[in-house]
Amino acid sequence: MPITKSAGKALRGSLKKKAVNDRRKKSMKEAMKKVVKLVKDGKKDEATKLLSVAYQAVDKAAKTGVIKKNNASRKKSRLSKMLAK
Repeated sequence: MPITKSAGKALRGSLKKKAVNDRRKKSMKEAMKKVVKLVKDGKKDEATKLLSVAYQAVDKAAKTGVIKKNNASRKKSRLSKMLAK
């Protein structure tokens, strides 16, 4: 429990930021899972169409600081590598 008024404000702000970050991370993970599932089912054409959506979600997460830049690059690389096989 925050003691001072400013600590209470900081807590409210951090909870809002956490909610936004969690939403961004969840949308990124869901987009990636969709692509992976389609690849595993052998539907590479549909997976290729969803790849740009997954890339966009990963890039937005990296831009806003939810994940780091190299982490985003690694995720994108692994997705494209999956489609290449």
